[in-house]
Amino acid sequence: MCWTMPSPFTGSSTRNMESRNQSTVTEFIFTGFPQLQDGSLLYFFPLLFIYTFIIIGNLLIFSAVRLDTHLHNPMYNFISIFSFLEIWYTTATIPKMLSNLISEKKAISMTGCLLQMYFFHSLGNSEGILLTTMAIDRYVAICNPLRYQMIMTPRLCAQLSAGSCIFGFLILLPEIVMISTLPFCGPNQIHQIFCDLVPVLSLACTDTSMILIEDVIHAVTIIITFLIIAMSYVRIVTVILRIPSSEGRQKAFSTCAGHLMVFLIFFGSVSLMYLRFSDTYPPVLDTAIALMFTVLAPFFNPIIYSLRNKDMNNAIKKLFCLQKVLNKSGG
Repeated sequence: MCWTMPSPFTGSSTRNMESRNQSTVTEFIFTGFPQLQDGSLLYFFPLLFIYTFIIIGNLLIFSAVRLDTHLHNPMYNFISIFSFLEIWYTTATIPKMLSNLISEKKAISMTGCLLQMYFFHSLGNSEGILLTTMAIDRYVAICNPLRYQMIMTPRLCAQLSAGSCIFGFLILLPEIVMISTLPFCGPNQIHQIFCDLVPVLSLACTDTSMILIEDVIHAVTIIITFLIIAMSYVRIVTVILRIPSSEGRQKAFSTCAGHLMVFLIFFGSVSLMYLRFSDTYPPVLDTAIALMFTVLAPFFNPIIYSLRNKDMNNAIKKLFCLQKVLNKSGG
């Protein structure tokens, strides 16, 4: 604990004031950002462009899937839900990063920090569960195609999508509630560019052995999810290689390529961040890894799901054509 033993010669009012000063932390300061004199605006505009691209790209994918009846199947339904989650996943951190880049004081309130941690990790958990569901969907489609329609019914797809989001948000709630009850008496500097669980826990004025438990929980969750998806794709690739025609193999691979690339980018960056246990990286590398899975991975997802997918491209073109027709009729 960070409470100090009062001197018997100190007055009671002074002791109370010192206790309040030590036990009250109302905000956290981020130390991973460049200072204003280092040219923060050079980072601000590229980050703003990337965030705008992420929002618009994922909105286009979500809208295209919802409006085009040709894309009303389990695979594209999961992609649209993933794109919807990506919008909020990036919104949990990037707007505050942009604000801090142009602010002299790069701070966040205690409540804001707790909310950022909760929504960022809950949305990340939901995405990880949804990627696992998408891998299982591709497994059934390729390894058991005759029963695919019977197994992956619209009702089951809706249940899996809703279950991914609900479970992703519920699993972290007890942990955030626990962190909110911890005493924080200083220092209040977070050596990162956003509020993350372990850096915040390390500032608590209490036993920090829970940080190791936090690392283990993250590691086990990531490894289990990774193994499920990896085993699904080992089986999928084995089945695809047995397809006699090269055209059939190419078509089967194309239905999995986008999801596999997103899976590798997402879990690759997350693993670098959360499978290191007690190892520490240099501050610059730590910030670079954080940017990788908070900014760069979401940036590539719309590109992967749109530019590499003919059906999605056509649906997005139809969306723009529909907008033109509505504009003409409105004029």
